[in-house]
This record gives sequence, structure tokens and C-alpha cells, in this order.
Amino acid sequence: MLTSRERIEMTLCHREPDRIPLDLGGCGQTGMHVSSVYLLRQALNLDPPGTPVKVIEPYQMLGEIGLDLMDVLGVDVISLGGKTTLFGYPNEGWKLWTTFDRTPVLVPEGFNTQPEPNGDILMYPQGDRSARPSGRMPAGGWYFDSLVRQPPIDEAALDVQDNLEEFGPIAEEELASLSQESHRLYSDTDRAIMLVLSGMGFGDIALVPGPMLRDPRGIRDIEEWYVSTITRREYVQGVFERQCQIAMDNLARIHQAVGDRPTVAWISGTDFGTQNGPFLAPRTFRELYLPYYRYINDWIHTHTTWRTFIHTCGAIVPLIPLIIEAGFDILNPVQISAAGMDPATLKQQHGRDITFWGGGIDTQRTLPFGTPAEVRKEVAERIQVLAPGGGFVFSPIHNVQAGVPVENLIAMYQAASDFGSHYPPGSRGTCL
Repeated sequence: MLTSRERIEMTLCHREPDRIPLDLGGCGQTGMHVSSVYLLRQALNLDPPGTPVKVIEPYQMLGEIGLDLMDVLGVDVISLGGKTTLFGYPNEGWKLWTTFDRTPVLVPEGFNTQPEPNGDILMYPQGDRSARPSGRMPAGGWYFDSLVRQPPIDEAALDVQDNLEEFGPIAEEELASLSQESHRLYSDTDRAIMLVLSGMGFGDIALVPGPMLRDPRGIRDIEEWYVSTITRREYVQGVFERQCQIAMDNLARIHQAVGDRPTVAWISGTDFGTQNGPFLAPRTFRELYLPYYRYINDWIHTHTTWRTFIHTCGAIVPLIPLIIEAGFDILNPVQISAAGMDPATLKQQHGRDITFWGGGIDTQRTLPFGTPAEVRKEVAERIQVLAPGGGFVFSPIHNVQAGVPVENLIAMYQAASDFGSHYPPGSRGTCL
């Protein structure tokens, strides 16, 4: 039997391993809402009732996927990244909190929320309640939305440095932590390590409002940013050029710290698609984004053994050839629920050139609203289409949200185990 690390490496080589690899929590787009983690752990008898689950990313309220849960489900990937949340405070100093659905959780010390009279909850950058709030969880909600704090824009005074405050040289203490943790994960587990690299996703709209900044400057309104990719193209290119320079300097230092222990490098979470199509023309992607991604991917493929990972939701069929041209090895989440994203067509046209990481089940409809039988049926269908010849890692489309019946969660992972262990006829081999 292969180790998890070998299993992932083989499928990334487009060869069929002993079973389909599975990811849960490898990055911020393959995780699970803390309420669903709690229900799943309770259903699997991993915790006594009332045992809280850590919130490891408060922006999306993602729950910690513990090693015991990984073992039960057969998860093949483990995450390696920074310890600072999207709101700019570290994951430390845990304290009790309760979600709107009464789930007991542990949140970091910097999770200094303030309730509004209407029941909304405000979040503050770096946990500093003397600053303007940068996030809001609506009353009864499940996660935080960024609050836009756009200062008046003076065209003559725009400075690309203002949109680069959240990017900078990686700190020595973070490098030391990455080095120590990569050694530990590599020696203490046999799972494939996903190295989550920050600051390398160009135009990531989750970062544009600066939820981690006390007083963001530059272009910080979401709509204004998207408009600026056309009306202020030189400014945006200037931001990307400097961001790329910073990223390249950090890459060399990070590789020195972690070596080739990671299997996968998460590069970008910038979304380029809507439910019905890309929100930019392929020409715009080629001119504005592709050169910078290509530069990063080329360096990684020249100097490391890492495989590079891009996340983009939506209907992105016209962009997939450009994503491949940019040098990405892995596409996530494969949103087969979006227009034109037919899994059979995607596999036929691009299955030899890129690994599909996700797409195992529709998280918009089937998983939250279907029956366990419907969940099982869809998982089987996705595996049948995407698994032959390798190049497929099972994961749902994006994070599992709150409110999913726990019976459906169990049905999904049981089906992935049942059908993922029996590959359709195909070529097996290894590039290890």
C-alpha cells in the first residue's frame, strides 16, 4: 500500500495510485465550516458532547481538521502555512466562543468581536478595537464579510505602495516556524504537505479591502478595484510587478527553510469566474495576470519539486488553457456546478495537462440539500469521470459550509472510500 505522500505524488504524475487521494483542510478552500466539523466529530464519536473545535480561519470560520479526523476519513494532505489569520492576528491564546447556531468553539485571543444593536458581530484588524472594524458577521450568519474602508481617491496622489502594505519580506521567525513545522510534518506523518504561500495571488479580492490593516490606503473598494483593472491598468500592473518582486524574494528564502519536503505549493486564491462565465476576457488574463504567475511557477519548477496549485471558482472554461500556460499543475475547485464546467469535457480536454483537485460533489445543491443516496450517487459519478488515468484528488467544490446534514457528510466520505478504492481500468505506474 502506498503512503499518502506517494499517493498524491503519483496522481500528480497522472498515474493511478492504489486509491483516489482525498483532501480536507489542505488549504483555505478545501476545508470545512467549524459547525460542520463539530457535527462530524460528534457523529464519529471523536469527542465527548460539548467539546469545542478550534476556528483556524475566522474570516470563513473554518474548523481545525485534527489528525484523528484525518485518520478516520483517510485524508492524504496536511497543511503548512503561516500562523496569522486574514484579520491579522495570530492563531494563539485560545478562548471559548459560541456561534449563532450554538456550536462551542475556540477562537484566537485576537478574536475581539463587538456586537451591534441589531445582532451583527464586528471584527477588528489585528484584534484592535480602537481601529475601524474590518469585518461583519450578520446576525444569524456563518462567517464574516469584509467591510470596505475606502478613503477618497486622489488620482494624482495614487501610489502603488498603498496597495502593497499587506505584502512584504517574510519575517525570520516565520521562516523558522515553517522550517520546524515542515520537518515535523514530514517525519511524523506520511501525508503530502501543502505549503500555503501568501502574497502570490495577484488581485485576490479577499485581500483587496485589507481586512488585516488598521488603516488601509490605495484602492480598497471591491468594485473600484475591478474597474481599475481596466481604467487604471498601469497602476494595477505596477502593484503586481512590485508584489511579484516581493514574492520572488520570499520564495527563495522559504525554499531554503522548507526544502522539498512540501509536495504542493498553494499559490493563488484569486477568483476569475462567476456562476455563468469568466468575469474578464481571456486577453485580459493573458496580459495582466499570466506573466506574473508564469514567473513564479517557472522559478518553482526550476528550483524545487513542488507542484503549483491555483484556486479559482466559477465558469472558467475559456481560461483553463491560459492557467495551464501559466504553469500551474493543479486546478481547484473544478466548479462543475457552474456553466460549461462539464466534468467529462474538462477531463477529455485538459486531464493530461492539469490535475483536478476538487469537484467531487456539488456544495451548492447536492451536499447541503440532497439525500444521502443522492450524495452517494453524485460522488460515484464524479469519480467515474475524473479519476481514470490519475490527475484527480477528491474534495468537494470549495469548503463544506455550515448547515449540511451530518448524514450527508458521512455519505460523501463513505462513497469516496467505497468508489475511490476501485479504479476503472487504466494505466498504472509511477514517476516517483
